[in-house]
Amino acid sequence: MQPANVCAVITGGASGLGLATARQLVAHGAKVALLDVQAERGEAAAAELGPNAIFLHTDVTSENDAVSRVGEAKDHMQGLNVAINCAGILGAGRVLGKEGPMPLSLFETTVRVNLIGSFNIAKAAANLMQHNAPGKDGERGVIIHTASIAAYEGQIGQAAYSASKGGVVGMTLPMAREFARIGIRVMTVAPGVFHTPMVDSMPPAVYESLCAQVPFPSRLGTGEEYAETVAFILQNGYMNGSVIRMDGAIRLAPK
Repeated sequence: MQPANVCAVITGGASGLGLATARQLVAHGAKVALLDVQAERGEAAAAELGPNAIFLHTDVTSENDAVSRVGEAKDHMQGLNVAINCAGILGAGRVLGKEGPMPLSLFETTVRVNLIGSFNIAKAAANLMQHNAPGKDGERGVIIHTASIAAYEGQIGQAAYSASKGGVVGMTLPMAREFARIGIRVMTVAPGVFHTPMVDSMPPAVYESLCAQVPFPSRLGTGEEYAETVAFILQNGYMNGSVIRMDGAIRLAPK
């Protein structure tokens, strides 16, 4: 699938990896719908991207919201063949912290946003994509999830986050196998330590220490590099049912 033919919904599209992906796709002629809860940032991002972009306020944890917004996006773009899940939260906290056991609400919220949110959007998008006219190899659409290397090497304080991202990794293959009959590919990207708005508030010393932990190149990943991987997946029709690690060879230590 070539970017110029793409009509994509991108969750978390108002900032970070989602916005970087939207920029990459729009620059090559794609139409995008930014789905996010950050209204002000979302509107600004859509305005920056121009006429081929729209912002739709979306709570990915809501099944009804996911269905209605994905439908609106398809109507506005006059098509839908790509869904990219970038919405996510850190949900950091120890199971047994200084203030006592982790509240179930923190664990539940993290799973709802990162895992259930990805499922909601994928399900809603696939339901519409299955009616697309088949392209090369019978392809009707592509779904790309965002996991994390924490799905494999979760650190202390990442029990909720790792569980949610591990779930994303776990549903990639069965979803790809199920959607094979309707011509929809499903892939997941598992980034390492990336420069996103979540690290902007770090003290310089902490930031530099984080960079030094990455074997090579010793820096944080960029949104542009993530976006290039998404573009590669879209263009390579044999990429299906797998998880791509992007991490500079880092393996997370216990803490």
